[in-house]
This record gives sequence, structure tokens and C-alpha cells, in this order.
Amino acid sequence: MVEAVIFDLDGSMVDSMWMWRSIDIEYLGKFGITLPENLQACIEGMSFSETAAYFKERFNLPDDLDTIKENWNRMAWNKYSYEVPVKEGVTELLEYCMKHGIKAGIATSNSRELVENVVKVHGLNKYFDCIMTGCDVAKGKPAPDIYLAVAKELNVAPENCLVFEDIIPGIQAGKAAGMKVCAVYDQYSEHQDVDKHRLADYYTYHFKELIEDGVLSEREESASTGSRIMTVCEA
Repeated sequence: MVEAVIFDLDGSMVDSMWMWRSIDIEYLGKFGITLPENLQACIEGMSFSETAAYFKERFNLPDDLDTIKENWNRMAWNKYSYEVPVKEGVTELLEYCMKHGIKAGIATSNSRELVENVVKVHGLNKYFDCIMTGCDVAKGKPAPDIYLAVAKELNVAPENCLVFEDIIPGIQAGKAAGMKVCAVYDQYSEHQDVDKHRLADYYTYHFKELIEDGVLSEREESASTGSRIMTVCEA
């Protein structure tokens, strides 16, 4: 049975991936640097601190790591506060989990300042028992560190956790932690859909479908009933 759900933030819980490209363009533009088309693929899964270190080294930036992160937090703050919506069905799923005693956590590569702002702005604080960022663990995704740390904090065995992820490194991190993983549709990572179906246990376009199909309540052996939206992926 599912005893805990663990959300990735960007692209999984909130529709925010679109904004990071614009932030990267603006930030690098201040140094006269054009955004490389392969940048996002290079940094997927990295923690906030790992990404800052990568930017500094790759682009030979004069700012120190703390300044880089402070600038990103400042640039993203208003967008997260006013322009980034929670994905459809997330609140309903969290409400279901609360009513049925299923714990909830967040495992994000983003900064603590931004994830806590998102949770506060959308009134989601009451649902989450644990929030961790990639900066809280030794290695970012696709290493399993952050998911194992959240499970430990929730006091739930990894095999009883269900992870929600939108990109390949995140899915790999959840699977490496010994958890079930539901891949989440996101327009930004649409080009990865074939691999997301292959790697994940489930694939969903809308969180409400997971409630309707009983994914959160059924035992593993009975989880083979698909739906018009939620897909049970074949190994």
C-alpha cells in the first residue's frame, strides 16, 4: 500500500519549467552570454548549488556561488508568487492523502527559499510533512539521496513511497531509491515521453485520475487497471 507520496516541484507539482529558460536567458545576457541550446539537458536533476557551480565554471562567471543563487532567487520569486500555477489535480490529491493518512513530502532540486514560497503562496503547508532540497543531501538527482532522505524523515519504507516526477533524472532517482514512480506529463519534457513511459511505473496527465483509478489505495498486485488517462507502464 502507498503510505507516502513524494513530489518533485518544478514540472511535477507546479507548471514552472517554462520560466527557467527565460530566467537563464536574462541572467546570462547580463554577462553578454547567449543561452546554449543544450544547457537544460546538462543541468537536469542538479541541485540549486550544483547548478550554480556548473554555471560559474562553464561560463566563467565573476560572481561567487552565493551571489549567483541570490540573483536566481530574486529573479524567480515574483514568477513563482504570481505566474506559476499548481498543476491540475494536485490539491485534490493532497486532500485525499490527508484524509486517508498518507504522508506527503517534497524532494526538489530548487532552492529552499523558492519551494517554501510556492507552498505558502498556494496554501499547501498543511499537507506536507517534509520538504527537502538537493542542497540538503550529498548528491542531486539521478542519485537516490534526496528521496531516501525524505522517506527517512517521513518514517516510511522506500517501497511504500510513490514518487511524482516529470524528467528522466528524477524518475531514475526515485527508482534507484526503491520506490514506485509516476511520471507526470509536462509540455517541457514532452520529448522524453517514450523514455518516461519505459522507466516509470505509471504515467499521468492529471493527478485526479490517480485517485479515481485507485492507485493510492490498491495493493501492488491489483495495480494493473489502466484508465483513459492514467497509464500503467510495462516493464
